Order: sequence, then structure tokens, then C-alpha cells
Amino acid sequence: MTKINAATMGFNPDYSEQAPTVEDIKLLAGDVILEFGAPWCGHCQASAPIVADELSTRTLCHIKVFDGKGKKLGRAFGVTLWPTLIYLKNGEEVGRLVRPLLASEMTELLAL
Repeated sequence: MTKINAATMGFNPDYSEQAPTVEDIKLLAGDVILEFGAPWCGHCQASAPIVADELSTRTLCHIKVFDGKGKKLGRAFGVTLWPTLIYLKNGEEVGRLVRPLLASEMTELLAL
């Protein structure tokens, strides 16, 4: 399994080129936000403060994956728009949010 380090706890400001595998994701315990996007993406930049504000008050794992053409993890999750945030509980998807612009959208997602 790809090691998910302590830096991924809480809000993670940086997209990582090193994505875990689908198998790694399924083995994660607890609540996880898996975020797909790119640092140059305008939609991602617009959503970042909203995501940061909501996740800064929670103790859950936040994994930001640099997505794009040929990236397997994003395709496995059916990601077509950025940012896409997928809420996982014990490795299983329980909800997703695409291009959030309101804090209430994040609150609603995390209430699942």
C-alpha cells in the first residue's frame, strides 16, 4: 500500500503527483476526502478557500491528487470535472461534490 503520511491529515494545500492506487484507497480506514484537480485550474483555485475552511475544523484525511490525461485513479472514480471531491468512509464512496462554490455544499457533503 502507498503510505499516506501524517501531512495528509486535515486540509492538504498541495496536489500530489504520486496518487495512491484504487486498492490503496479501498484499504483506508475512517473518513477521507479524495480531491482531484490541478494547481493551475481556475475552478480548483476558486474552490480552495471553501474546502480549506471546512476541512480545517475537521480531523479527517484529505488527499489531493493531481489529475489529468492518463491518470488512472481519476478515471477509476469517473472524474470528468475539477475539482471533484469524493467523500469516503472506510474506503467506500458515500458522496461527491463537483466544483463547490459555497461553504454549505461542503457542510452538506460532510454530513453524509
